[in-house]
Amino acid sequence: MLVVLTTVPSEEEAESLAKKIIGAKLAACVQVLPPMKSFYFWEGAVQSESEHLLLIKTLPEKYAGLETFIQINHSYKVPEIAALSAENVSAKYLSWIKDYLA
Repeated sequence: MLVVLTTVPSEEEAESLAKKIIGAKLAACVQVLPPMKSFYFWEGAVQSESEHLLLIKTLPEKYAGLETFIQINHSYKVPEIAALSAENVSAKYLSWIKDYLA
């Protein structure tokens, strides 16, 4: 299983993107975390913005399609898309993800 991270500028965009990802069967679950403050280097300076973090639960074979989908449907020119491999996942949870994404 993979947990893919992306951030968006608003709760509305987070919810919309989450629903689209699930509807496209690119992930079985997307969690939207409350606002946080992000600090990053962009356009020659340190920037800071309020953002929402999405935790996207998917399978490795769905990653390429998910990455493309996020790039197309995201409001940022260069969205964060980072996948973390989950080494230990409960059997029932992984089975549920595989069943939905089959």
